[in-house]
Parts: sequence; structure tokens; C-alpha cells
Amino acid sequence: MNCVQAFETIYKSAPHATSFCPYRVCPIGAHVDHQYGKITGLAIDKGITIAYRAKQNGVVELNSLNFEKRAQFHIHNVPEKKENDWADYLRGATYKLSQRYSLHTGMSGVIEGSLPIGGLSSSAAVIISFLKALCDVNNIALPASEYIEYTLLAENEYVGVAVGKLDPFCEVYAKKDHLLYLDTKDDSYELIPSNPDMKPYEIAIIYSGMERTLVGSMFNMRVDELKSAAFAIKAYSLGDGSGDSFDVPYGKHIDMRLRDVPNAVYRRYMDRLPDMWRRRAEHFYSENVRVEKGAGAWRRGDIDAYGKLIFESGYSSIYNYETGSDELKSIYEIMLRTDGIFGGRFSGAGFRGCCMALIDPAFKDRIVENITREYLAVFPQYKNTFLINFCQSSDGVNN
Repeated sequence: MNCVQAFETIYKSAPHATSFCPYRVCPIGAHVDHQYGKITGLAIDKGITIAYRAKQNGVVELNSLNFEKRAQFHIHNVPEKKENDWADYLRGATYKLSQRYSLHTGMSGVIEGSLPIGGLSSSAAVIISFLKALCDVNNIALPASEYIEYTLLAENEYVGVAVGKLDPFCEVYAKKDHLLYLDTKDDSYELIPSNPDMKPYEIAIIYSGMERTLVGSMFNMRVDELKSAAFAIKAYSLGDGSGDSFDVPYGKHIDMRLRDVPNAVYRRYMDRLPDMWRRRAEHFYSENVRVEKGAGAWRRGDIDAYGKLIFESGYSSIYNYETGSDELKSIYEIMLRTDGIFGGRFSGAGFRGCCMALIDPAFKDRIVENITREYLAVFPQYKNTFLINFCQSSDGVNN
């Protein structure tokens, strides 16, 4: 049953409209956006859809086809603190939006995700799809940049996950058959069209069978480790007399970003960092190089080179950034030896969830057969939840 049918069953009437936000994949540029790094990304033709109708009493009531608990709250009485369930993303978005805009109308709705939760920026997609619907019933014309702003406010300040701009930026500004090349430090971006000479490709989403959440995971710890590396390097460098030192106070730990530390300065002091922080920083600096090389490869239409960089990104995420569950690492290793895969890695934070890959469509059947056979031989407990889906690139909500 899809969300429109479910809405009609629950409310005995048709919805006023539907709101859709695509999921995203980040082939190269993982784990660097919160440090103002560079990323490449694609929106895909799967995502979050909400069927909805205005509710004049100001109550927001949302049923989910993915979660059992119904979300219900009043637009003028949103709890100031999270309640630790899936609806926190909706409450946070409403709470933050109401601080700038006058809300007068609630909504009833049914929300549906077209792929399993985990690794595809589903939380950002939920927020953006919800914001579109809430703004519609309240006659608010929200600028594209504010969809990103309120998504980050809801996730960072209300839910408490230190994510960066990657997810909402891809989901808002992406364009079909284009690669989004984004600098998260100044929000400058380029939509690089697929070169006419590029080999055909599709996007594979390989779901491990495990659900995953950033809240309560080690995600925030990794962010703190990168901030700590930046803080330490600035402290070591302060006033040391070198030409590339920092000769001004280096600020607070919470404000640290590795993007503010030039690579040359990092190289000068990297051996003085704890090994854990050094490896996290090594991922950041090497990933930014891979992003720049990847953007160039996409412009040339060299999907083989771009795919090789995806595999290298996945390796660094596992061994330098140290994320990736045993299940996702297994899928990564299988992809490395599977014909027809240009490049692949786990998607998102990598603690559970899924892997993504760019694949040659001519090899789809063999890819499914090989990955399924090898993965379930190691993890037979996921026989009923393991999935492989194939997707196309898609427009973001602003295109």
C-alpha cells in the first residue's frame, strides 16, 4: 500500500496533494561536509513521499508506513526538546520554522519511504518533504536555501546530530544526469553534466538488511575527533615562527573545522597528533583530493577513473575514518571483485544501512547474483531483509 492509498483508508478521503524529496548518494566526499570539505553527490529517483491535507485546528498528525508510532503535535505547542522517536525530525523542523514564519494551519498525512531506512539521507529527505507540505498548507514560499537551513537546524540543534550540508544540498539542488560538485565552506557548487562519451551507468543500492540511525551512534564522536585534530594543529602552530603558522588566537573547540587548516600546516604537525586523530584527518585531506580528481574525471566522461576513486574513498572510510559495520565492509569487499561495478562504497555514516555503487547496466543480473550469493553465505540471517535496488539520477526539489 502506498501513502495515497493509506491516506484514503485512514481518512476516508483523498489527500490534498503529495510532497516528494529524493534520497541522495555521495560517491566521493564522505564524512567531510561537517568540516567544510568538498563533496560530489547525486539525487536518486527514490525518496520520501507524504500524502497530506490541511488541518485547520493546527494539529500535525502524520502516520508512517515505515514506523508504527503516529506523530501528533500542535504547531503552536511543539516540545522544546526531542522525544527520541522518528517524529523528532518533524517537530524540530516545525519548531525552527515557527521562529521565523507564522504558522496557522496543521496537516494530516501519511509518509512513505521507497527504500529501507539507512545510508541515503532519509532523515534530511523526511524533513524537506515535510517542510514542503507544511509550507504549502501555510502559504509559505520557502526559498531553496532555507530548506537547507531548516533541515540543518532541525538535525543539529533539535535532534542533536552534527551532520553537515551534504544531504540537504544534494536533495535540493541536484539535477538529473548531472554530478553535484559542492564546496561546503562557501556553498559554491557546480552541476557537471554527464559527458556524452561516458559509458552508460546506473546506481545500485545494496541494503545490508540492518537498520541504522545516527543518533546514539559514533557519528558525533567522529566529528569531535576531526575538530580535535584541527584544534591541536592550530595550538601546535600558534606562534612557532614558521611562515605557515597561526599567529592569532585559535578560538573554541566547537568552532574548529579542518578546512581552516591548510594541508601544508597539517603535514607539518601530523606526527604530533594522536594516531586516531591523525587517521581521521588523513581521511579528510585525502578525500578532498579525491573529490577534485573525481569532478575532473566526470567532466572528461571517465567513469572508470571516477569509480576507482569511489573505491579508494570507501577504503579510507573503513581504515582511516574507521566506520562501516561488518556487514557493509563485507559488501564493499565483494563489490571490489565483482565485474561490472565501476566503483562502490558504503553510503552515509556507515554504521549500518546500505552500500551504493555505480554499475554497468549490462552486468545487472550478474551483479545481483554474485553479491547476493557471497553476502548471504556470510550473513544468512539477513536473507529476508537483504535487498538490491537499481536507480537513476534525479532532480532535487528545486529543479
